Parts: sequence; C-alpha cells; structure tokens
Amino acid sequence: MSAYKAQIERLEQKIADLEAQLKVQETANIAPKVSPLAPKAGFPELPEIAGVRYAAGQAGVKYQGRDDVMLVEAVAGSSVAGVFTRSATRSAPVLDCQAKLANSLPADKPIAILVNSGNSNAFTGARGDGSVQAICQTVADQMNTVTDCVFTASTGVIGEPLPHDRIVAQVADLKSKLSSGAGESAARAIMTTDTFPKGVSAEITLDGKPIHIAGFAKGSGMIAPDMATMLVYIFTDAAVEQTVLQSMVSEINESSFNSITVDSDTSTSDSLMLVATGQSGASMITDAGSGNGKAFAAALKQVMLELSHLVVKDGEGATKFVTVKVSNAVSDASARTIALAIANSPLVKTAIAGEDPNWGRVVMAIGKSGEPADRDKVAISFGDIVVAENGWVSDSYTEGAGAAYMKNEEITISTDVGMGTGSATVWTCDLTHQYITINADYRS
Repeated sequence: MSAYKAQIERLEQKIADLEAQLKVQETANIAPKVSPLAPKAGFPELPEIAGVRYAAGQAGVKYQGRDDVMLVEAVAGSSVAGVFTRSATRSAPVLDCQAKLANSLPADKPIAILVNSGNSNAFTGARGDGSVQAICQTVADQMNTVTDCVFTASTGVIGEPLPHDRIVAQVADLKSKLSSGAGESAARAIMTTDTFPKGVSAEITLDGKPIHIAGFAKGSGMIAPDMATMLVYIFTDAAVEQTVLQSMVSEINESSFNSITVDSDTSTSDSLMLVATGQSGASMITDAGSGNGKAFAAALKQVMLELSHLVVKDGEGATKFVTVKVSNAVSDASARTIALAIANSPLVKTAIAGEDPNWGRVVMAIGKSGEPADRDKVAISFGDIVVAENGWVSDSYTEGAGAAYMKNEEITISTDVGMGTGSATVWTCDLTHQYITINADYRS
C-alpha cells in the first residue's frame, strides 16, 4: 500500500511541476513581442553619415537564425570619443577601448568598430583579453588599419568564454557588405533582450553646411547610472577636435545615459562611442564654447537624450515610462540621490505597474535616501495633480484623480523636499512580472 502511495505522490508532484511550467509558458506567450512604449513609427530612417559604413552578419555566438555581429568602418582622420562603465568587473573589450582612447589615434588609418551580442566576454580573465586581441588583429588585417584603431564591444551572458573564432570567421564577409545605409541592420545585430532597435538622428547647419548626427543603442535590462547593459554608437560628419568631442560626450552623458535606470543594476559592458568623420565641409570645432560648438552640443544632447529614453522604454517588461523630478534639495547631488531612491524603489515601481497612486511609497523612498528633507514641507505631484503638500495629503487630492492619472503610459512624479535649490531629473520604468520571467530564464 505504501508503494502505491509513494507512486501517487510522485505523480502528483509531476503534475504540479507541469502545471507550473505551463503557467510560466502562458505568461511568456501573453507577453508583448515589442514593448508597448516602442515608437509607433518603428525604426527611423537614419541619414547616411559621410565617411561611415555599416554591416551585420550571423556568427552564431549564442543566437541562431539572426544577425549577432556588426562591423562599422569610419574614414581615417576621424575623431573618436567614448564613455564606459566604471564597474570594478568591467569586460575585456571595455578595458581595451579605454586603453586605446587614452592615447592619440593614428590619423592616417581608418577606424573600425566590431560588436557581438549573446556573450559579454566579461569575467573571462586572460582568455577574454586573448579574444579581444584576436578579433582586433583580424579586423585590422581585413580593414587595412592597425589594432589601435579597432574597438570592440560584447554584450550578453557574463562569465562564459567568447567563441571568438566564430566572429573572426565572419569579418571578411562583413567587410564585403559594408554600406552607408545599413544602420538599422547594425542596430538590430547588437540587441539582446531588447524588443526593438533604437535609433535617433538630428540635422543642423554650420557654416552653411548641413551637419548630420545618427546614433543607435541597445539596452533593456541591467540598466542603471554608471552607465547603464547598454551599448551606444553615434556618428556625425561634423569636424570636432578630439578633446572637445570627449568633453561634450562626458558632460551630456551625465544628464542622459547616466540619468536612467531600469533595475538599479550596472553592467560590466556599458560603452558609448561617438565618431566624428569631419566630412561635412564645415570648419573644425575647436572650442565647445563657440557658437558652432554650442549648436553641435545641443543637437548631440537631443540625440543622446532621446536614445537614453528609448532604452528605458524598452526596459524588460516595461509598460510605463516614468520621469522623476526632485526640486529644492540641499544640492543637485542630493536631489539626484533622492530621485534615484524613488526611481529604483521596487515598491514605487510595482505600484506604478499596478496603476496604484500609492504616494506613501514615494514618501518612503525620500526618507530612505539618507538625504536631508523637511518632512513638513515635502510636496508630491503626479503630473499636474498635487497629491501632498506641506507634509500632508493635499485637500484638493482625490484617489480617483490619482488612479486615473496612473493609467497613462507616461507618468511624471515630482517632489519638492523643501531644503534648498538643488534639482535633478531621472527616468525609469515600472516593474512587472515579465521582468522576472525574462531574467529567470536568461541563461537557459
């Protein structure tokens, strides 16, 4: 009798396990194929950048049946700038790029960028460094350049050796397919858990010449300041002196990619690179404070800010795009800390996902930030709706108004902490069950 009982118990457990698997599969099946926050018009038509060509191909690093490696060629003499993760465990490609940008690049050799998805080549020790060297050498040989002018990036699973031989085998084919109009293909090739490719462009006129800026990014999870698992590549035909270009990128990065968060986790592989080919015919920008310098920086900021917002809008499982504004803090740095405490709070983010105007969770996040705040002066608003003021719920606030506002796809939470003149704005998204589904199965 006991044997039958044990058999029944095993069958019941098997049924329970199958039901659990079915539930997970059903959740995955009803998940949107593309983020509901994705641009309705799809990927934009990026302008061709004189002196830049792109190509994409299939190396089979992890994904099958889709492009997973891209190659970019930029004309010799281009200025190159970049910002990278400050993670203590940053990847081999990041360390290599940082080392190369610390020195002047040969002006008579073309620039090449090769990126793979599916494997981050991070926490791979000397073997990872060897993979970078092998890829750079092959690209340099094929592109008639030197390894100092070859930059790589890898994104995907951490801690697994990069099968670089598969990438190396594709370089010649990638070179043969280089095209100035293949920006979208390149953007798609570097995606991991992204649900849509992200592209932005801008055009201005300097010295009577049209100046084009075009960029694309990947990023969906492991997104937090410093910088965010995110790769960004921006190209322009403007002529900008390298140190000026670097200062612009570093400054704008703080108010764009370093001001977004999806899940508070910083990647080992974050990289942003900007290449200026100087092919527009406009004069060289040698001073960021000049008229041309300011005009170019404003256009660049537009591109970087829009790209950073697209990364948040493709946050894993995201259904809401959230702007968090903090004002009247003791300093801008204090305001930023408070804003990030709100934006990264799982309780705030899940309330937003559930369309619950739970302003008490915002109060909690302000308090846990560790920054000065005057309890009796704190004010909170959802959009234009004043929720709390003078340290208490507003007489004009109604739960119905708050609940109705939370149904919007884009939400703004504003907080006045009543301490000074410091301010900050950060961007985030909600936290849904789909985030768990994606990340629970990421390696399988």
